[in-house]
Amino acid sequence: MGVCAPADRPCPAGRVLSLFGGVSANGQRDRKAPRAVTASWDTITALADRFDAADAELGLPPEESHLLQVLKIGEEFGEAAQAVIGAKGTNPRKGRSHSWEDVHDEVCDVVITGMVALARMRPDASAYFTAQLALKAAKFLPPPAADTAT
Repeated sequence: MGVCAPADRPCPAGRVLSLFGGVSANGQRDRKAPRAVTASWDTITALADRFDAADAELGLPPEESHLLQVLKIGEEFGEAAQAVIGAKGTNPRKGRSHSWEDVHDEVCDVVITGMVALARMRPDASAYFTAQLALKAAKFLPPPAADTAT
Protein backbone atom coordinates (compact mmCIF):
# COMPACT_ATOMS: atom_id res chain seq x y z
CA MET A 1 0.00 0.00 0.00
CA GLY A 2 1.10 3.51 -0.75
CA VAL A 3 -0.17 6.65 0.87
CA CYS A 4 -2.59 9.07 -0.76
CA ALA A 5 -3.41 12.58 0.41
CA PRO A 6 -4.41 13.02 3.13
CA ALA A 7 -1.27 11.24 4.24
CA ASP A 8 -3.05 8.90 6.66
CA ARG A 9 -5.34 7.35 4.02
CA PRO A 10 -3.99 4.09 2.52
CA CYS A 11 -4.00 3.81 -1.23
CA PRO A 12 -3.19 0.83 -3.49
CA ALA A 13 0.38 1.11 -4.74
CA GLY A 14 -0.81 1.08 -8.35
CA ARG A 15 -2.68 4.34 -7.77
CA VAL A 16 0.24 6.23 -6.26
CA LEU A 17 1.58 8.65 -8.85
CA SER A 18 4.22 11.01 -7.64
CA LEU A 19 5.02 13.82 -10.05
CA PHE A 20 6.83 16.09 -7.62
CA GLY A 21 8.61 13.62 -5.39
CA GLY A 22 7.91 10.62 -3.27
CA VAL A 23 6.52 9.78 0.12
CA SER A 24 8.84 9.81 3.13
CA ALA A 25 8.94 7.08 5.77
CA ASN A 26 6.44 8.97 7.93
CA GLY A 27 3.94 9.09 5.06
CA GLN A 28 4.34 12.80 4.33
CA ARG A 29 5.04 14.11 0.84
CA ASP A 30 8.78 14.46 0.29
CA ARG A 31 9.48 16.74 -2.65
CA LYS A 32 13.16 15.77 -2.64
CA ALA A 33 12.57 12.02 -2.88
CA PRO A 34 13.26 10.26 -6.21
CA ARG A 35 10.39 10.45 -8.66
CA ALA A 36 8.39 7.25 -9.01
CA VAL A 37 6.77 7.71 -12.38
CA THR A 38 8.32 4.96 -14.49
CA ALA A 39 5.98 2.23 -13.25
CA SER A 40 2.97 4.49 -13.73
CA TRP A 41 3.97 5.32 -17.30
CA ASP A 42 4.56 1.61 -17.96
CA THR A 43 0.96 0.98 -16.88
CA ILE A 44 -0.31 3.90 -18.97
CA THR A 45 1.59 2.59 -22.01
CA ALA A 46 0.19 -0.91 -21.49
CA LEU A 47 -3.34 0.52 -21.35
CA ALA A 48 -2.69 2.57 -24.51
CA ASP A 49 -1.36 -0.50 -26.32
CA ARG A 50 -4.39 -2.54 -25.22
CA PHE A 51 -6.85 0.11 -26.44
CA ASP A 52 -4.92 0.55 -29.71
CA ALA A 53 -5.12 -3.20 -30.33
CA ALA A 54 -8.85 -3.27 -29.57
CA ASP A 55 -9.48 -0.35 -31.93
CA ALA A 56 -7.36 -1.99 -34.64
CA GLU A 57 -9.50 -5.13 -34.33
CA LEU A 58 -12.52 -2.91 -34.99
CA GLY A 59 -10.80 -1.45 -38.05
CA LEU A 60 -10.53 2.05 -36.60
CA PRO A 61 -7.64 4.09 -38.01
CA PRO A 62 -5.28 5.66 -35.43
CA GLU A 63 -6.54 9.19 -36.11
CA GLU A 64 -10.10 8.15 -35.25
CA SER A 65 -8.91 6.29 -32.16
CA HIS A 66 -7.11 9.45 -31.02
CA LEU A 67 -10.20 11.55 -31.57
CA LEU A 68 -12.36 9.13 -29.59
CA GLN A 69 -9.80 8.98 -26.77
CA VAL A 70 -9.80 12.78 -26.48
CA LEU A 71 -13.62 12.73 -26.37
CA LYS A 72 -13.30 10.15 -23.58
CA ILE A 73 -11.47 12.81 -21.53
CA GLY A 74 -14.57 14.99 -21.87
CA GLU A 75 -16.81 12.14 -20.76
CA GLU A 76 -14.67 11.54 -17.69
CA PHE A 77 -14.65 15.25 -16.89
CA GLY A 78 -18.45 15.21 -17.02
CA GLU A 79 -18.47 12.41 -14.46
CA ALA A 80 -16.14 14.43 -12.21
CA ALA A 81 -18.42 17.46 -12.54
CA GLN A 82 -21.45 15.31 -11.71
CA ALA A 83 -19.64 14.01 -8.62
CA VAL A 84 -18.90 17.59 -7.46
CA ILE A 85 -22.57 18.52 -7.88
CA GLY A 86 -23.50 15.40 -5.92
CA ALA A 87 -20.96 16.09 -3.19
CA LYS A 88 -22.23 19.66 -2.82
CA GLY A 89 -25.85 18.46 -2.92
CA THR A 90 -26.86 21.16 -5.40
CA ASN A 91 -29.14 18.99 -7.54
CA PRO A 92 -32.56 19.27 -5.85
CA ARG A 93 -33.66 15.95 -7.39
CA LYS A 94 -30.71 13.95 -6.05
CA GLY A 95 -29.38 15.83 -3.02
CA ARG A 96 -26.04 14.58 -1.73
CA SER A 97 -25.51 11.69 -4.12
CA HIS A 98 -21.68 11.60 -4.03
CA SER A 99 -18.86 11.95 -1.55
CA TRP A 100 -15.63 13.89 -1.96
CA GLU A 101 -13.94 10.49 -2.25
CA ASP A 102 -16.11 9.94 -5.36
CA VAL A 103 -14.86 13.29 -6.69
CA HIS A 104 -11.25 12.24 -6.07
CA ASP A 105 -11.85 8.96 -7.92
CA GLU A 106 -13.40 10.76 -10.88
CA VAL A 107 -10.54 13.28 -11.05
CA CYS A 108 -8.12 10.33 -11.14
CA ASP A 109 -10.14 8.92 -14.05
CA VAL A 110 -9.76 12.23 -15.91
CA VAL A 111 -5.99 12.29 -15.32
CA ILE A 112 -5.50 8.63 -16.27
CA THR A 113 -7.63 9.02 -19.40
CA GLY A 114 -5.62 12.08 -20.40
CA MET A 115 -2.35 10.25 -19.88
CA VAL A 116 -3.59 7.29 -21.93
CA ALA A 117 -4.67 9.69 -24.69
CA LEU A 118 -1.20 11.22 -24.76
CA ALA A 119 0.44 7.79 -24.81
CA ARG A 120 -1.77 6.74 -27.71
CA MET A 121 -0.77 9.82 -29.70
CA ARG A 122 2.92 10.09 -28.83
CA PRO A 123 5.50 7.31 -28.45
CA ASP A 124 7.49 9.71 -26.23
CA ALA A 125 4.50 10.51 -23.98
CA SER A 126 6.40 10.31 -20.70
CA ALA A 127 9.21 12.61 -21.83
CA TYR A 128 6.76 14.98 -23.54
CA PHE A 129 4.61 15.15 -20.41
CA THR A 130 7.66 15.82 -18.23
CA ALA A 131 8.77 18.65 -20.53
CA GLN A 132 5.27 20.14 -20.64
CA LEU A 133 4.95 19.91 -16.87
CA ALA A 134 8.25 21.77 -16.47
CA LEU A 135 7.11 24.49 -18.90
CA LYS A 136 3.75 24.95 -17.18
CA ALA A 137 5.20 24.78 -13.67
CA ALA A 138 7.84 27.40 -14.52
CA LYS A 139 5.01 29.91 -15.02
CA PHE A 140 3.82 29.50 -11.43
CA LEU A 141 6.68 28.15 -9.30
CA PRO A 142 9.89 29.94 -8.40
CA PRO A 143 13.04 28.53 -9.97
CA PRO A 144 14.93 26.05 -7.79
CA ALA A 145 17.40 27.65 -5.42
CA ALA A 146 20.98 27.54 -6.64
CA ASP A 147 23.12 24.97 -4.87
CA THR A 148 25.74 27.01 -3.02
CA ALA A 149 27.53 24.02 -1.47
CA THR A 150 30.85 23.54 -3.20
